[in-house]
Amino acid sequence: MTVPTVIRRGTPAFLRANIAFFLSAFAIFASLYSVQPLLPIFAAEFSLDAGAASLALSATTATLALALLFASWVADRVGRKSLMVWAILLTAALGLALPFAPNWWWLVAIRTLMGLSLSGLPAVAMVYLAEEMDPDALGFSMGLYIGGTAVGGMAGRLLSGILTDWLGWRPALLVLGLAIALAAIVVVLLLPTPHNSARNRLSLRNLSGLIGVQFRDAGLPWLFLSAFLLMGSFVTLFNYAGFRLALPPFALSHTAIAAIFVVYLLGSISSAWAGGLSQRLGRRRVYWATVALMASGVLLTLVPSTPVIITGLAIATTGYFAAHGIASAWVARRAQVGRAQASAIYLFAYYLGSSVLGTLGGYAWVAWGWNGVILISAGAAIAAVLVAIRLMSLPVLPVPERPAEPPAGV
Repeated sequence: MTVPTVIRRGTPAFLRANIAFFLSAFAIFASLYSVQPLLPIFAAEFSLDAGAASLALSATTATLALALLFASWVADRVGRKSLMVWAILLTAALGLALPFAPNWWWLVAIRTLMGLSLSGLPAVAMVYLAEEMDPDALGFSMGLYIGGTAVGGMAGRLLSGILTDWLGWRPALLVLGLAIALAAIVVVLLLPTPHNSARNRLSLRNLSGLIGVQFRDAGLPWLFLSAFLLMGSFVTLFNYAGFRLALPPFALSHTAIAAIFVVYLLGSISSAWAGGLSQRLGRRRVYWATVALMASGVLLTLVPSTPVIITGLAIATTGYFAAHGIASAWVARRAQVGRAQASAIYLFAYYLGSSVLGTLGGYAWVAWGWNGVILISAGAAIAAVLVAIRLMSLPVLPVPERPAEPPAGV
């Protein structure tokens, strides 16, 4: 019997893998969210309303949502490393092309294609780590990867906003694109070749069957709905906070608005804290409280005061990341068959919520201002609280629970 070759702590492969996964997570999520603080600038430069400007992000997340359903199927055919390498290289190339978009629809087209390229990494990264890492090394590597997603998402937003104030949005995206391209090259050079990839070449018919099974479970559809509502509420809130804070009486600069995304650091802390708390108290009890915490933060932003708005955003971020961490691990634990497909559906609903509610929030902003944004964002958050309460009544599965998995990042 052949003993699997695993990556152990302290080895050169361990160092290479962790650097590669941290940088790949950074590159992917910085690329995805770099345009979020620029939406008011796009609206002004291309003579758009807020809903149309949101397509710079919504078109990417919509394509990403659909592609995630098939990315793991593609990985089984081309190999996990090949898919990840091509994903990050194509993402970097599209990022470098973005600043040269001659008009708005070219920009949206590039961002739409980026949704396809982005899907190749989050769909298989955690599976790669679970298959290749020694059990004693897996927790550290998973945590570092999730840290890369959080840092990448925050840095992409922060750097694009700050550099835009100094250089303009095109040079800002070019500088960020060059940094992402450099990270991509390092990933390609360092990422170890996997030795333990499970080969399971599902036909499309079998894939659709495994997807259908997830919707016959008593709890998974509710968790998928939670993903749609939570991500939709959260993205709507942050998409249009910049529009509001750029106007009187706040009149904040692009740098100041971008700096608000530093509250994402609270999310990195809260997701780990909530995960530990749910192990002690039970995820059902902790989950609804974290969703309610997020909803309270969303509602707090109704107060027309800069410090109160930032406090509301911080509270919403803390609750959101905590809830997302619990829900994504809950899906992985609850799925009896087709675990990869269950996680893919969760991410599909997650990014679909970003696209649908994020765009609706823009039209609500045009029609009713911040009250309209809160109608969408708080409405989704309150609906998520009701879903969380419904999840408390789920029967406990009569099987041992699998080890927890961290969230896929935002």
